[in-house]
Amino acid sequence: MNLPFGWLSFLRRRAAAPGRSRRETPFWSWVWFILGGLYFILPLYATLDFSLRMERDKIGIKAYESAFADPGFLHSFGYSIGLASITIIVSILLIVPTVYWIRLRLPEARRTTEFITLLPFVVPAIILVFGLIRIYSAPLKIPFTSIVLMNSLTTSPYGTVILIVAGYMVLGLPYMYRSIDTGMRTVDVRTLTEAAQSLGANGFTIMMRVILPNLRTALLSGALLTFAIVLGEVVLASYLGVAAFGPYLFLLGQHRAFEPAALTFTTFLLTWAAMGIIQLLTGGQGQVTGAH
Repeated sequence: MNLPFGWLSFLRRRAAAPGRSRRETPFWSWVWFILGGLYFILPLYATLDFSLRMERDKIGIKAYESAFADPGFLHSFGYSIGLASITIIVSILLIVPTVYWIRLRLPEARRTTEFITLLPFVVPAIILVFGLIRIYSAPLKIPFTSIVLMNSLTTSPYGTVILIVAGYMVLGLPYMYRSIDTGMRTVDVRTLTEAAQSLGANGFTIMMRVILPNLRTALLSGALLTFAIVLGEVVLASYLGVAAFGPYLFLLGQHRAFEPAALTFTTFLLTWAAMGIIQLLTGGQGQVTGAH
C-alpha cells in the first residue's frame, strides 16, 4: 500500500506545482497555430474554389487555360521575372559588401543603416514613384551655371528599367538587408577574414569564396522576398508605364473575374515552390527572415 500511495502523493504534488502552466502552453500554442492557419488557408481555398467554377455547375480548369493562353500573361510574367532577377542581383551586389564592411570596420554605423533600411516602410510607394518621375523626367540644370543636361531616363526603355529596378530595390531593401544581416550574424566574419588574409586571399576572393558561401540561406531568403515583392507590385510599374505582371493582373481584374483568381492562386503556388527549393538547397535549415 505504501508504493501506490507514494505515487499518488507524487502526482498530486506535480499537479500543484507552478510548472503546470508551462505544460498547458503547448495546447494554446496549437490553438493559435490552427487559428492562424485557418486565417490564411480559408481565403486561399475560397480563391481556388472560385477559380474552378468558371463553367456553370461544373468544376474545371477553364479559367487557368484561358489565363495561360493569353499572350499578355506570358509577356508580363516573363518581364517581371527578368526585373526580379536584375533587382536581386544588384541588391546582393550592393547590400552584401555594405553589411560586411559595417560588421567588420564600422559597427557604429549599424544603427544608422538600420534606420535607413526602415524608411521604405514609412515612405509609401506612390510617393517614391512620383519623386522618381519628378526628378528624372525633367531637364537637369547644374547649379550656378547655365548648363542644362537633358534627362531621358523616363523616355527611353533602358532608362525606365533602371528607374523601376531602383524602385524595387528600395521596396525590397528592408527584407534583403535583414536577411543578409541575420545571416552575417551567424558567421564569425572577423575570424574568417583574418584566416583568409593569412592565406593570401584578397578582398574579392574573401567575398566570393568565404563570405557568400556562408550566406547561402540568407541570400535565398532575401531573394525570395524580393521576388514576391516585384511580382505583386503595382504602383511603381503602373505609373512608370512598365508592362509588368502586377499591373496586368490589376487590369485583368477590372474586366474578368475567374482568370485573376486563377493567376493569383498560381502565383501563390510559385511562391511556395520557391520556399520548397530553399529548403532543399539549404538542407531544411533555411529560414525566411525579415518578413512582417
